[in-house]
Amino acid sequence: MSGVGRRAALCWALAAAASSAAGCTPSRTAPIGAGGQGPYVRTAPYVPFDVTWMIRPEHGRKYLGAAFPGVRVTPGVLDAWAGKAGKAPNLLSYRLSWGDGFPTDETLAVWRRRMLPYLVWDPWKPTLRAISEGRADAYVRRTARTVRDLNVPLAVSFAQEMNGDWYPWGVRRAAPEEFVGAWRRVHDLFQDTGVSNVIWVWSPTVAGGPAASARLRSYYPGDAYVDWLGLVGYYTGTGPHTFDTLFAPVIRKARAFTRNPVLVAGTAAAPGARKPADIRDLLRAVTTRRDVVGFVWSDLDKETDWRIDSSPEALAAFRRGVADPRFGFDVRHP
Repeated sequence: MSGVGRRAALCWALAAAASSAAGCTPSRTAPIGAGGQGPYVRTAPYVPFDVTWMIRPEHGRKYLGAAFPGVRVTPGVLDAWAGKAGKAPNLLSYRLSWGDGFPTDETLAVWRRRMLPYLVWDPWKPTLRAISEGRADAYVRRTARTVRDLNVPLAVSFAQEMNGDWYPWGVRRAAPEEFVGAWRRVHDLFQDTGVSNVIWVWSPTVAGGPAASARLRSYYPGDAYVDWLGLVGYYTGTGPHTFDTLFAPVIRKARAFTRNPVLVAGTAAAPGARKPADIRDLLRAVTTRRDVVGFVWSDLDKETDWRIDSSPEALAAFRRGVADPRFGFDVRHP
């Protein structure tokens, strides 16, 4: 059974059990935030949030995602970025270090702002082997219960860029089977806890050339465990500088073992004369490829100025591209 099928079966089994106990017929949850009442409104009986429709948005709709430095959800930052971009994002990426408590308030704040929360979960310690062997089960179960009880949609990327060599869970310190074992352990514990509201994002890097992409299959947990292929890659001053040379080769490799939708889960373009063309290329590919559901722009001034407004020309290209009505749909409704 696919990951979507397993989620739907889990969701409705839980709903049926709850309804049976109440002597009712299962029903869908009301729109979250409906009527201005708190973070979400539950019908009677309670039905777990099912994210199935969000995995493959209909009518060609695309996620417009953003990530900011050192913040989760700050109204001033979000409003300023939306003003520059000409449109608010409908997905916000933020990070959680392994062992830290789940950011409940921040996640609810993201959803209240009509954005899909996208959590990048970094397992700095213990090792992937320790996680796969069950030595972090208590923490995972505690996190899973919190996510389940929030009952809002959440995309989760566990140990992203695992096929690179710059993280402690990467190729220099962990074998592919340790990554796969840890991923499956975390996923199964969430499922056993009754979580149906998570979109699981498998996020390899496209950096590293043929050697990195050749390892892809050995890192794949399987379609029953993954919903999105979340690619991380950047338009830099040298090297590949089109979607077809940066991302497409990795997508072709992945198509040998999965047909899951693609989210460009982390990207941006380096400053310079080529940046407006890089932005146009990215947005053209995201809008025209049916297998790509959106992108996350890393709006950082870090190694270099990746921000959308590093130059007036770059900002103009970004505004024109995301003005397409397919970007930024209302994530609260199918």
